[in-house]
Amino acid sequence: MTPKIIDKLKAIESEKNIEILLAVESGSRAWGFASPDSDYDIRFIYRHKKDWYLSPWDKDETIEFMTDDDLDGSGWDLKKTFHLLLKSNAALLSWFYSPIVYIENKKFVELFKPLADTCFSPIAVSYHYVSMSKKYLEACRSEKVKLKSYFYCLRTTLTGKWILEKGTVPPVLFSDLLVLVNDDTRARIERLVTLKATKGESYEHPNNWKLFRLLEKMVLENEEGAKGLSGGKADKSEMEKVFREIIVY
Repeated sequence: MTPKIIDKLKAIESEKNIEILLAVESGSRAWGFASPDSDYDIRFIYRHKKDWYLSPWDKDETIEFMTDDDLDGSGWDLKKTFHLLLKSNAALLSWFYSPIVYIENKKFVELFKPLADTCFSPIAVSYHYVSMSKKYLEACRSEKVKLKSYFYCLRTTLTGKWILEKGTVPPVLFSDLLVLVNDDTRARIERLVTLKATKGESYEHPNNWKLFRLLEKMVLENEEGAKGLSGGKADKSEMEKVFREIIVY
């Protein structure tokens, strides 16, 4: 599918008169627990020509597309990207750690990624994942649960635990998060990963209540621990400097 995805992105560039600076996979395929019928979650950052940014008027800063062959695309203009970076947007930060990259402007990444790491706010990103974890946990509180929901709960909960314990931007690959659990729990999760690779998105699985109780406990610990985390260290003057440099190079 990669050539087809790149062709679609190149067509978007031509149609919208933009340049895509970074395009990555950002869903279950990037996390490492896709189902056979999982779609492709393509996320990208793009820039317009310099003069586009000199207008006093508000303009559309998002491009979205969905194709018949399950390509789900969503992109943000450079200006919107900087606004989201200032807020330590969790999704944006994760794009720079995706293991699946479709398009990469190396100079852009070289300029932008250090800013992203500096702007990372442990408390903001932690609360984002705590909120998601609580929602998915409730979706899993039944005798049979969608395996998809179970993995969304596992990923967001372990990501929150990573921030508390490591204090860094969390990894995208789900397998990298499993260093946070003991061998028995890891084995249980890995068996579910193997199963999910053979089942469709709607598949329901008997609840593993031992694993569920562990998640429940972890979510509470993440929520309590998030209260003591620090904010980001965004420097708006430095961000402006990098923004201008990206626009003109």
